[in-house]
Amino acid sequence: MDGAQAASKVKTSIENGVGVLTLSDPSTLNAAGMELMADLVAAFQALEDDDTVRAIVLTGEGRGFCSGANLSGGRTSDSGKGPNQALLKVYNPFVTQLRRSKKPLVAAVNGVAAGVGVSLALACDLAVAAESAYFLLAFRRIGLVPDGGATWLLPRLVGKARAMELMLLGEKLPAKTAAEWGLINKCVPDAEVLPAAMAYAKALAEGPASLGMTRNLVWDALDAPWHLQLEAEAYSQGDAGRTEDAREGVMAFIQKRPAKFTGR
Repeated sequence: MDGAQAASKVKTSIENGVGVLTLSDPSTLNAAGMELMADLVAAFQALEDDDTVRAIVLTGEGRGFCSGANLSGGRTSDSGKGPNQALLKVYNPFVTQLRRSKKPLVAAVNGVAAGVGVSLALACDLAVAAESAYFLLAFRRIGLVPDGGATWLLPRLVGKARAMELMLLGEKLPAKTAAEWGLINKCVPDAEVLPAAMAYAKALAEGPASLGMTRNLVWDALDAPWHLQLEAEAYSQGDAGRTEDAREGVMAFIQKRPAKFTGR
């Protein structure tokens, strides 16, 4: 891959317009401790700011995607009263950054996704998981509550009953079942998880600039009233119609040829 570089716990590469973020702390199954999160925030922002990157893949190194917060790092040990400060200052801003990204996001869940790792995967627009992968929200076992947006994401993706089952019982959800439930897009053999995610991302990277607008419209629609969503579509359509990609798309349609989008 061209443009490769590495932070201490996150590896970054760019290939054909696709930026790949690899959580790289395999000894902890890529637990999202403070150091990894700091590297992830910086690496993600760099890809967001890179105009050559038109889609982003998030994956993990080794046997895990992300095993959740690194409890040995004291993430839950707030003193006094009030909200968890690590969530307010680190985790929540990052999952919000994922939700509001200008670029389509694809998760390649190569192994266990637990705790906040589930939220990181589901905050992406498309998700592919390996057959051996599973999703786990076992907060009940440590006397805590689901976080990182899990209580918002899960009911919207799989419905209240299944969301309650996953969070209250804290049992593993195999990738195959996750695909059947609509939690993820596809379950594939382990060796195919990154290629499948890259295939999604490549298709997105070759698409028009309007794809970023579309993914944000869909995310906003999860909360928006009908009349405000119609208005948001109208404004986004105006923005999309002024892009070079829209002009190319219309011309290609008239000329009966495939469009060649540039992301502008």
